[in-house]
Amino acid sequence: MDLASIVGLFLGITLVIMGMFMQGNILMFLDVPSIFIVLGGTLGGVILAYSFKQLRSAIKGLKIIFSQTNDEAGDIISILVSFAEKARREGLLALEEEAYDLDDEFLKKGVQLVVDGTDPQLVKSILETELTFLEERHSLNRGVFSKGAELAPAFGMIGTLIGLIGMLAQLDDPTQLGGGMSTALITTLYGALLANVVFIPLAEKLRIKSEEEILSKEVMIEGILSIQAGENPRIVEEKLKAFLSPSSRSEVSEEGGAVARDVAG
Repeated sequence: MDLASIVGLFLGITLVIMGMFMQGNILMFLDVPSIFIVLGGTLGGVILAYSFKQLRSAIKGLKIIFSQTNDEAGDIISILVSFAEKARREGLLALEEEAYDLDDEFLKKGVQLVVDGTDPQLVKSILETELTFLEERHSLNRGVFSKGAELAPAFGMIGTLIGLIGMLAQLDDPTQLGGGMSTALITTLYGALLANVVFIPLAEKLRIKSEEEILSKEVMIEGILSIQAGENPRIVEEKLKAFLSPSSRSEVSEEGGAVARDVAG
């Protein structure tokens, strides 16, 4: 479970509601027509822009946002170095059993291709093609939430115009002006909240998670090709650590040995 995502969403919603309470009566911030305009318009626009299949994929992406990433690049490097050591001692065929125990399907496919004796260029082409389509799927999922962030403030402004039109139409009845002004202002508030508390943060978190996964997959490709080429495990480790920040490289050096021993055993 990604605690930062949960805490961030909880704080964002809770503190905004607390701020409304401090204004006196929170019910004055509740306006049903405004909800219909902003929420209905935004959802309708997003649904119009994407297919139901694409929307289902984006909804599944929410699970990624609130789940902790397991395949961190540092751990993957340790696993790949252990594979390099085993392949150097016992040959590439010795990795076949290891491949079946892997949870990551991308890494499992790469190792199996190497074990099957596939040409290195073909291995690289297959894995990079799969990585390209993975990036496209991630980009599409982010696009759904980005579209919501784009549409929510726009429908807030539309609601403001509707409220102003209603207010101007009732100028001969001063008692009706308050309702029109309320709709005019609250729809703008709803649009801004929906975009900045929900859609924009979710789209940004998906972007970060996607970059982390892409980095892990790039490490896997480089490591698999290095193992297939029969490179020294130390060289493999140094090559893969180049993908990481300096602080992450030191963590790999400190913790990688234990992970490698567990995988090799």
